[in-house]
Amino acid sequence: MFASLGRFVVHRPWVVIGIWLIAIVGVVATAPKLTATTDQSEFLPSHYESIEAMDLQQKAFPDSQTPAALIVVERADDAPLTEADSAKAGAIATALADRKIADVIGIQAVPPSENRLVQVIAVQMTKVTAPDDTRQTDAVKSLRDALKEQVNGTELKAGITGSAASQLDQQESSTKGLAIIGVATIVLILVLLLIIFRSPVIALLPIVVIGMLSPLTGGVISMVAKAFDLQIDSSTQAMLTVVLFGVGTDYILFLMFRYRERLRAGDDAKTAMVNSVARVGEAITSAAAAVIIAFAALVLSTLGMFRSMGVALAIAVAVMLLAGLTLIPAIVSLLGTKVFWPSKAWQVEPKGARFTAIGAAMGRRPAAFAVVSGLVLVVLGIFATGFNPTFDLTSGSTSNASESVVYGNDLRKGMPAGTTQPSQVYLRSDSGAALTDTELADFQAALTKVDGVGQVSPATKSKDGSVAEYQVTLSNTPESDAALETVKGPLRDAAHEGAPAGTSSVVGGMTAIFVDFQAAMNRDYMVVFPVAGVLIMIVLALLLRSVVAPWYLMASVFLGFAATLGAAVLVFQQLQGETGLIFTLPLIMYLFVVALGTDYNILMVARLREEAREGLDPKQAAASAVRHTGPTIAAAGLILAGTFASMMLAGNNVLAQMGFAISVGIAIAAFVMAMFFTPALTALIGHLAWWPGHGDEPSKQDEWQEPQPSRGEYDPAAR
Repeated sequence: MFASLGRFVVHRPWVVIGIWLIAIVGVVATAPKLTATTDQSEFLPSHYESIEAMDLQQKAFPDSQTPAALIVVERADDAPLTEADSAKAGAIATALADRKIADVIGIQAVPPSENRLVQVIAVQMTKVTAPDDTRQTDAVKSLRDALKEQVNGTELKAGITGSAASQLDQQESSTKGLAIIGVATIVLILVLLLIIFRSPVIALLPIVVIGMLSPLTGGVISMVAKAFDLQIDSSTQAMLTVVLFGVGTDYILFLMFRYRERLRAGDDAKTAMVNSVARVGEAITSAAAAVIIAFAALVLSTLGMFRSMGVALAIAVAVMLLAGLTLIPAIVSLLGTKVFWPSKAWQVEPKGARFTAIGAAMGRRPAAFAVVSGLVLVVLGIFATGFNPTFDLTSGSTSNASESVVYGNDLRKGMPAGTTQPSQVYLRSDSGAALTDTELADFQAALTKVDGVGQVSPATKSKDGSVAEYQVTLSNTPESDAALETVKGPLRDAAHEGAPAGTSSVVGGMTAIFVDFQAAMNRDYMVVFPVAGVLIMIVLALLLRSVVAPWYLMASVFLGFAATLGAAVLVFQQLQGETGLIFTLPLIMYLFVVALGTDYNILMVARLREEAREGLDPKQAAASAVRHTGPTIAAAGLILAGTFASMMLAGNNVLAQMGFAISVGIAIAAFVMAMFFTPALTALIGHLAWWPGHGDEPSKQDEWQEPQPSRGEYDPAAR
């Protein structure tokens, strides 16, 4: 099949290129705009209590105006506010209200904190109605400009925090981060490909091609998202850029290394490309299938953010696979050997002393290589037991120097830490009758007694009096472990048990959403991990025609996952003193490490099987596979790990942790698992590794696939 595909692409390159250009123009012209959201509640199913509370709030209090932003006022010298300072803060609130800023519907100064270190001005805004609704963030921009004018020349300083301000800072950080990631990724790919091939043509090839395919991929994703009502998380867009360039460059590398190898073996340019597609097509397709399956397994998640992420990244990999098997061969068939210009190194078989030596050593002592590489994975994996999830998406998704983070921290000098995003507790009458004042007072008293609760506001009744809302300010920051424990246990228990007879209660707010996220994640770990693993094992079994090899290949990938998580825990929690790692990290990391780890394992084992079919014994086949495929995996791993590492430059902790963990995972997959552990184990297991298909035995099909080297003209009927 792949030989036929190669012949068609090489014989009709302009047809293939034309089809791709038509697809790009058509999709870009018709696709809706791809928008991302940072509202975590949009990703939870409706049966969770936090979402029930949100639905109740929208029905009973449609005009509820929880402040969308908080202006924090303090003295520039950090001294307590004087009466004159407090009066000035009130004057600032009045002046801002008089500006009639669009979508600001209420501004009110509250009394200073008890220690008088801070004073808050609450700002109510028009409610947002969609992920791309920018009215609140636009209002924050205008407020910040007006606020600067009001505090200039005074002894006060002021800044804006709260949900709307945090969202604005996250968006700006995300935009800046995406630009940094994009530039760093392109520069890295250019530099590494120039070093590897010493040709500007081949270095620019993936940049130009993937740059053209990027809007096509985004268009397809937006079409699918609209058709299936998927919400795209903001972090998905950062990973999408990296996956397109990283995975796409990897597949191009796999093809170009084999193309160069066939040219050195004596094939003419067109025959070399046909043979390259025929030889690596199956391995690339199987590797991409493993990645796509791993990403697609996320549709089983209860969380919308993971379902949309899985679909988006699976589409990106599928597009890169199709391009690697059709568009790239078509372009290279037109360029011929000029793709390596001006270098002539493609004409000479390098000695490959480093990988030849590694392969020879492994062939002599596979047990030693298996034990040492396995120990590296196990030792790092031990640190994974210390993993602690954190839900600090607000500060983690933006720079610590952003205004919302700085003044959010300053707010805690005088107010309970949960002031920026209080929790909401709703009490409702089961019969629809109005709640009595006694019921409301008793319920408020029950909430006030909860450890971890700083303040409980008086009840606000709905129009018919059947529902009451309490604003509950926690003693700890809303995203902290302590706040989550308060809501998950004492607060929800007190709310449920303290509801008077004939009433019921629900707890909502951002902290409650994080609590429900945690429960949903635990469920996903039990479902997505096993399903992805089983499906990838099926792909391996079909490719290798073996029921033995998939088991130890997946075992090696599991060790790689544990080692990667352990490395992240070691660096961020142990060395940097972070309280934990972002809660989504294990699932994202598992999919990337499992999928891409399998990717490199497939490439190595497929070559090892190819060498065995040439008549080499298991140890010799492992040595030869490392010699020939080691450079390819090393280059691909270096580029892909480097592209993900570029996420660490984005300036926020969430992307830094993701970038570090995934890049380390890919490095472990390439330089430990695929390079040493997998071939060493295969050499030790020997012929049994291919049972029952015995795919290591020579076959007539292999002899037919590989024609005798020829520098004659390409004949499309030769095969």
